[in-house]
Amino acid sequence: MSATSVTPKALAIHGGSPVRETLLPYGRQSLEETDIRAVVDVLRSDWLTTGPKVAEFEESFAVRVGAGHAVSFSSGTAALHGAAFAAGLKPGDEAIATPMTFAATANCVLYQGATPVFGDVCRDTLNLDPEQVEARITSRTRAILAVDYAGHPAELAPIQEIAKQKGLLVIEDACHALGAEYRGRRVGCIADMTVFSFHPVKHITTGEGGMVTTNDPRLAETLRRFRNHGISSDARQRQKAGQWHYEMVLLGFNYRLPDIVCALGCEQLKRLDANLARRREIAGCYTAAFREVPGVIAPSVRADVNPAWHLYPIRLNLEKLTADRAQIFRALRAENIGVNVHYIPVHYHPYYRDRFGDKRGEFPIAEDAYERLISLPMFHAMTDADVQDVVCAVRKVMNHFAS
Repeated sequence: MSATSVTPKALAIHGGSPVRETLLPYGRQSLEETDIRAVVDVLRSDWLTTGPKVAEFEESFAVRVGAGHAVSFSSGTAALHGAAFAAGLKPGDEAIATPMTFAATANCVLYQGATPVFGDVCRDTLNLDPEQVEARITSRTRAILAVDYAGHPAELAPIQEIAKQKGLLVIEDACHALGAEYRGRRVGCIADMTVFSFHPVKHITTGEGGMVTTNDPRLAETLRRFRNHGISSDARQRQKAGQWHYEMVLLGFNYRLPDIVCALGCEQLKRLDANLARRREIAGCYTAAFREVPGVIAPSVRADVNPAWHLYPIRLNLEKLTADRAQIFRALRAENIGVNVHYIPVHYHPYYRDRFGDKRGEFPIAEDAYERLISLPMFHAMTDADVQDVVCAVRKVMNHFAS
């Protein structure tokens, strides 16, 4: 297409001018000088790891979510592994999970030699369907892994009731949902164990890092030992007691979160409420703007929850569009809107197909959603101008492809 034939409203992918001059990512960290100073202070201290900042971060986090205990880990994946271990998963066991998640949720079951059994999701929230959970329980089932997709809490009450009746543990993967509320209670104090992530695109960050919260002191003690080589005490405890002796009581890993990044976590946690408020404001702007945009289905929110909005995943009404998801994705990227897709269903991945067989077609709701999903930029440092750029680009692209 020649420059003379380009109209002002032409899509950037067709040679038109993009909505933005530079790419707006779907998520990114937000750091302030107080964060930097806190990290530098630890670098100048006597403890870089297993020191006082670890306990400070854990205690502050437990208070924030209303849990009795919080145990930090080197990543959200390590935290999931710790929860699977503490749940007692072992070879021959099964745990029910959702395919609409990052692979780490199911991988933590495999790390223990157990088998993940997938259940389909609810059509509105894309969270694990309790009816699917109940239908997949066998004599080998030991745990249920419920994911708070995009920051919308899972259907915790019915899932917990099923777990109680069957003698199972509930592990809530809340890596998207720090600050979310379910029926008036904060996520993190409801399930047997709740797992959080502090990756840079999350509500607060420690670079990498994770946390497991629980109200069960026995689970908490197992988690602490597991993340520290299976040893029953840490270096700071031994120094304080003036002793050298330690005992390895289980086979654990080095999954510790250092003081350096726990200092960052302490500072970030102070801004969590402000971060959540901004994400909710952005989500409100998006939802209001997209009500009349052809082909766009905004995320559903149930009446009894307050989501944390880690992601803002729209679904495309492909029946009203002349393009598929791949074309629309490319068109939005060309407008410099850094859209993404969350997630490729876990059972689609080659490793899972090779190990468990091709199960495509068994989870129609999750699979149909995958073909339609696009995650729009969502992070608390977005400006009002950023938000309007996203809205403008979505309208521009969708109007072009409206049937």
